[in-house]
Amino acid sequence: MSGEYKKQGQGQERVQAQEQAVEQRHLYERVQEQGQVLFQESEPEQVHPSAGLLPPVMALFEHLAAGESSPESADSGRIADAAEAAAMQEPVEAVAGDMLLPFAFEETLCRDVGAGLVPPSVHLWSHPGGVALGLRDSKLPRAAEAMAALEEQSYRTAVRHSGGAAVPLDAGIVNVSLLLRKSPGKLDFHDDFRLLASLITEAVAVSHPQAAAQIRAGEIAGSYCPGDFDLAIGGRKFCGIAQRRQSSAYFVHAFVIVSGSGLERGHLIRGFYDTAADGDDALDYPRVMPQTLAALGELGGPASADVFAEGFRQALARRGVKLQPAAGLAAAGYKLQYTDIRVLEAARVLRERYAR
Repeated sequence: MSGEYKKQGQGQERVQAQEQAVEQRHLYERVQEQGQVLFQESEPEQVHPSAGLLPPVMALFEHLAAGESSPESADSGRIADAAEAAAMQEPVEAVAGDMLLPFAFEETLCRDVGAGLVPPSVHLWSHPGGVALGLRDSKLPRAAEAMAALEEQSYRTAVRHSGGAAVPLDAGIVNVSLLLRKSPGKLDFHDDFRLLASLITEAVAVSHPQAAAQIRAGEIAGSYCPGDFDLAIGGRKFCGIAQRRQSSAYFVHAFVIVSGSGLERGHLIRGFYDTAADGDDALDYPRVMPQTLAALGELGGPASADVFAEGFRQALARRGVKLQPAAGLAAAGYKLQYTDIRVLEAARVLRERYAR
């Protein structure tokens, strides 16, 4: 190629890149507008004045399975020193034997948020392989047998304290929690569900705006852990949302199926219920239809936990939130990890309280 044609080609590439950037920005704005209208239509009651607002500063804690942690990003407020970040990142596999540790960590962190020991926080985490049950699941006639069968297949099991029913956990599923202080007179938990749902939509829009524009909220019949704020594309669910409240703080939590097969995960949970319910159609439990589930990567969205997690950080940054990584908090005197004695004690209490 001659120098003249090469310059022309480079110029065309720059124009195309600029056009794509403009198109992505417009799509991103439409996603935000569409998402706001969607959630208002699905819940016609008046929205609380603080709905959609986030604290200006939030702490960031991450426990993503090996190979799923994101590269450092100064734009998202992450640690610039990769060595320092690695030192603060706990090896999730080392504590994979206890399914309750992520939940105990959040229970402890939530108390600290309520006490003002740490800013309102974000927790991004995954688990190498397990199934978290709802309390009602654990009371099905053959639940213990069904859980033992999962353990034999190398799936760790536990009964979680937040709302909802059985869900799988693995490295391709990113769990997102917002841990916030209670505001006087704040009673409508739907506001918080809308907030997290909109953030997840915006996180997808960072890398895959076309997919984000297709996200809809509403219960997907036949999915596992169904709820009013299921998120789906084309009628196939990739996300569910639950909440847990304490006296001075609370957290709203979502599982996001990012990579892998939604169908296979659906079959896994359906198999649990087939055994646990012992064929009793009169019992109240989700009738899982695996074809109603999919991963974002199967729906035209981000196909790796890395990409989604970075998108979530950027979604927060675009709303004006400054993230304080755990390493910075530790330097200032606050440190909390899965292996801390308070977290281990919280796990013991949860295990006793919600034991099957």
